[in-house]
Amino acid sequence: MTKVYLAEQQVTQSPDSIVSDMNGEKVMFSIHSGKYYNLGMIGGRIWELISTPATASELVETLLQEYNVTRTTCEEQVDAFLRKLHQESLIEVRNLEAQR
Repeated sequence: MTKVYLAEQQVTQSPDSIVSDMNGEKVMFSIHSGKYYNLGMIGGRIWELISTPATASELVETLLQEYNVTRTTCEEQVDAFLRKLHQESLIEVRNLEAQR
């Protein structure tokens, strides 16, 4: 099993983004950075899933039910996507330990 970035921390959408659907794909504008992003179809699905706080592990489980993909590939792709979103300040991270 791949060690997924932020696997047991909750991630959620940053409120500083405007998102729109374009031909079945999500396109985002970051108010914070002034950059545009094309999230694609699956990235857009992940974005929808993190409209409420979720862990990367929960995202992987949901995506495995919805798409024909191996667990390893799904974990790697979710990992890379969340790293990029976090790097660009497009998601907020909540430590589950701090909430207990």
